[in-house]
Amino acid sequence: MCNCPTVRLHIRAGCTEAEALHILRSVPTLTDRFRRAPVWLPLVLAALLVAADQALKAWALANLQEGQPPRVFIPGLVEWLLTFNTGAAWSLFSGSAVPLALGRLLVGLGILGYVTWKPQPRALSIILAMISAGAIGNAIDGLRQGKVTDMIHSPLLSSVTRALNAGDFPIFNVADSCVVLGTLALLITSFVGDQQAKRTAK
Repeated sequence: MCNCPTVRLHIRAGCTEAEALHILRSVPTLTDRFRRAPVWLPLVLAALLVAADQALKAWALANLQEGQPPRVFIPGLVEWLLTFNTGAAWSLFSGSAVPLALGRLLVGLGILGYVTWKPQPRALSIILAMISAGAIGNAIDGLRQGKVTDMIHSPLLSSVTRALNAGDFPIFNVADSCVVLGTLALLITSFVGDQQAKRTAK
């Protein structure tokens, strides 16, 4: 006698074979359960990252002064140096803080809405949550004070950009880090996925 799941379900449940097939197809596989992130994951992660970004900005505003020498945190790697940016990285689009903030807010909320409406694999959900948190974190600054608060300076990164004749590396914040690292991770995962798909197709 056939021992496949469809037949066993058909016999035990007393349903027709078509009904048994429908039941089996409606039950997610273990692979799907591990692959798909829960709906709450990107929302909670984005909220925590936005909170961390805003907390560090509040600390910087309370403890640092613009124009003062940098305060060393990790020698050679990280310094605290308060600046304000009305544009994007490397002072692009300076003076456009509010329009940029609106665009960032729409992007951030749009990404969160997408991953909530259509749950993604866990890694992709985390990456998209990082990008959305970064966009929302800087959007809050732009809408609230018309400029973005930056406070993290890396002498190491600046030495690299100066060697490339690109000047000092921009002073940044947690939100900027989320966007940059999230975007890099998205590119890497996309490349890896493409390579795996090519190998599978061969």
